[in-house]
Amino acid sequence: MKPSSIEMNPNKLVQYLNKPAIEFTKEDIMRFVRDNGIKMLNFRYIGGDGRLKALNFIIRNEEHLDTVLSTGERVDGSSLFKYIEADSSDLYVVPRYRTAFVNPFEEIPTLDLLCSYFDKDGNPLASSAENIMKKAHDVLKEKTGYEFNAMAELEYYIICDKDQIDTEFPAIDQRGYHESGPFTKFEQLRKDTMLAIAEAGGLIKYGHSEVGNFTDDNYYYEQNEIEFEATNIEDAADRLLIGKWMLRMIAAQYGVTVSYAPKITVGKAGSGLHIHMRLMKDGKTATVDNAGNLSDSAKKAIVGCLDVASAITAFGNTIPTSYLRLVPHQEAPTNICWGDRNRSALIRVPLGWSGDASKMITIANPNYSEELKNYYGKQTYEFRAADGSADIYLLLAGLCVGTRHGLEMDNALDLSKKLYINVNIFKDEHKDRLAELEHLPASCYESAQALKDKKEIFMQYDVFTEGMLDGIISKLEAYNDYQLSERLYGKNEEIRKLVDEYIHIG
Repeated sequence: MKPSSIEMNPNKLVQYLNKPAIEFTKEDIMRFVRDNGIKMLNFRYIGGDGRLKALNFIIRNEEHLDTVLSTGERVDGSSLFKYIEADSSDLYVVPRYRTAFVNPFEEIPTLDLLCSYFDKDGNPLASSAENIMKKAHDVLKEKTGYEFNAMAELEYYIICDKDQIDTEFPAIDQRGYHESGPFTKFEQLRKDTMLAIAEAGGLIKYGHSEVGNFTDDNYYYEQNEIEFEATNIEDAADRLLIGKWMLRMIAAQYGVTVSYAPKITVGKAGSGLHIHMRLMKDGKTATVDNAGNLSDSAKKAIVGCLDVASAITAFGNTIPTSYLRLVPHQEAPTNICWGDRNRSALIRVPLGWSGDASKMITIANPNYSEELKNYYGKQTYEFRAADGSADIYLLLAGLCVGTRHGLEMDNALDLSKKLYINVNIFKDEHKDRLAELEHLPASCYESAQALKDKKEIFMQYDVFTEGMLDGIISKLEAYNDYQLSERLYGKNEEIRKLVDEYIHIG
């Protein structure tokens, strides 16, 4: 990391230790603790409900700190995961040094570290979602030579009593996209969160207000988004989880509620968790060719993800209200296809600074004198179905499996032509094209059936375990939500109760 990168990096440990987080050692962590008056450690890890858990340590002395950082600690797996039995429930949680950050919410100086799960024999827990994601990435690299970068768009609603906001400058209903104060009310909350995430090591791209905003008899609802930069999938998952937790903590300080629920009410914009992906090889993008055009490898990867997309909803759309969001005409995908700059597609290839786009800066700034650079590496492709109920580790694992699957498919490029769209498929004049495309599941039950059909692809090379997939299938089927949207049509009170049941998902 260049000296300027260290100096401007908001992560306090990176600045103090003068090295990137991936190089942190136990000795580095201990030195930071000693030199900065850190009194406590928090171990954090994901439970079966997708939320960050916490285990707190008071640091007694250097030997105690050394031991905790070297051995981790025991936890009760049966209280964290439904599928772990009480008679064999002990698990280890072991810290990953690169994830260390100063907790901004504690009055006592505290350092937090994310942990991995290990079994009684000291091996990575086979059923751990984080471990499955790592296996998926390792297999992709081994079988294809490609690496997988990802980033998330974290959409959320802020919910508060109507009397908590200034009503003099109301935003226009469902017209809040990139609105600013005074017409948006929680811009500062979003900025506070962005800075906290960055100081904890998260790579933030930008933040903005989103389309959704409305009021009802009692509450004000405002939709926002924080978008991350593309990075290796391990960091992408870790920092998103930290970000979701931090956003909730800061919302509580403001006296408001934050929700990642996929749907808040009928007729209003839902919240997604769009995942941008990028193929890499030898540290450089393999997503585009030398001219900035989408590469054949990227097209194969896209087709592989499309081929298993219905099953991936089992990891990315895990509650009944997920499927109240996946309806036509609301910028949420319902059909399995891909396209350029097309928000009716399941996978969208956004603008990517290709061609002569680098000249734009000279037009906007006639005094720009530097040599123009190639920014093709910024190109990504975006999976638009997932939402805040996703198990982020399993979702990224599933997309990684889909990527490897596509790169190994013999007919991937032919399929890419068949599944490509360049029109809004929801317009009446394109209904024939729409009819040619397969649908995403419309319920958790249908998602479970799709996962049954594609199980072998996810189990290939021992990435996913059959027991884990069967457990997910059983959980999804237990919602008994087949044709739920049709059953709830027009029943607003029942819809409200269902939304409230999952308002704090993820």
